[in-house]
Amino acid sequence: MKRLSLSLALLLIGVCAYAQQALWGGSQIVSPEIHPDKTVTFRVQAPKAVKVQVTGDFLPRAEVKTERGTMKVSGTADMTEGKDGVWEFTTPEPLASELYSYSFIIDGFRTNDPSNVFLNRDVRSITNIFIVGGDPGDYYKVNKVSHGTVARRWYDSPGLGMERRLTIYTPPGYETSGKRYPVLYLLHGAGGDEEAWIALGRTAQIMDNLIAQGKAEPMIVVMTNGNAGQEAAPGETSVEGQPSMRQPGNVPGKFEAAFPDVIKFIDQNYRTLKRKSGRAIAGLSMGGGHTINISMDYPDTFDYVGVFSSALFRQGDERTASIGKLKTQFAKNPKVYWIAIGNEDFLLDACNQFRQILDENNLKYTYFENGEGHIWKNWRIYLTKFAQMIFK
Repeated sequence: MKRLSLSLALLLIGVCAYAQQALWGGSQIVSPEIHPDKTVTFRVQAPKAVKVQVTGDFLPRAEVKTERGTMKVSGTADMTEGKDGVWEFTTPEPLASELYSYSFIIDGFRTNDPSNVFLNRDVRSITNIFIVGGDPGDYYKVNKVSHGTVARRWYDSPGLGMERRLTIYTPPGYETSGKRYPVLYLLHGAGGDEEAWIALGRTAQIMDNLIAQGKAEPMIVVMTNGNAGQEAAPGETSVEGQPSMRQPGNVPGKFEAAFPDVIKFIDQNYRTLKRKSGRAIAGLSMGGGHTINISMDYPDTFDYVGVFSSALFRQGDERTASIGKLKTQFAKNPKVYWIAIGNEDFLLDACNQFRQILDENNLKYTYFENGEGHIWKNWRIYLTKFAQMIFK
């Protein structure tokens, strides 16, 4: 018995020692270090490395050739080895305000910064992030304002034949106000899931800050999983699997047809304004296509529509039928139909073709075009702008 007690004691000592190592044995290197002039220094200890680089969206982009043609990717910069094998790189110029992502490349091996615990997953890529303050970066920060609540909820979807998960933002004071609130349904792109907008899109931070400044109405934001064959994000589902740009079960039109299941759950479980003027829908890329389809399939449901970096992807007879549905939708006078895209986006031509259809049929919308391409930098900007237009 004494031997057993001694063994257990030694085991507990070992566990505690490991826990203390995890707490206190981390890297003492500061990386990234954002300087007062908004230059940024990156550091990583790799004493046996021959070549170390940093790569990220804060660097000038490089062109690479792919099967789909030439595309621009994040550039790289060589780091310089200093004392104790610590490699370092400082941006030559101050960085503009933004949320940035980056990784290190050590002798050809891509890895994250061990000194920075702030990470984002985009499909199957995991990168470190940091924020340079100002406009728009301050919208993406957790500031000293009242905060909303983020919840993950499961709902029954008879249309898709499964229980599915949603991410839901409720505004500051929702729990105690007793008021009813409008709802923004926010849809992700291909490869994403119900975690994409809350993590990569910084939805909670953007909404908290806009509401605190009086620039947006307090609203509920519902972030769906747009993959019709998927219960929830990888790691949060009963089905094992890795994130992918092509999810099984994504039959065209299936997610759209089952969307009333989402609205029914939200209206039954939250204090919502159950009318067209109390609902908005917006989405990026694939989610932008879903937004176009859902809003025209249910023309009495949404008064505010935001199409981010997307277009009408239906062809042939389906496109002809869609034009008829669009006419019906616009005849009911949606208060906002907003299209936004970057001037380097690979979907720009398709977006312009969609706009041509709207123009030819005298269907009124508002168009916003800015720089760069099919990236989260733009989608955060679009959400920030769109949230200020709705429910006014």
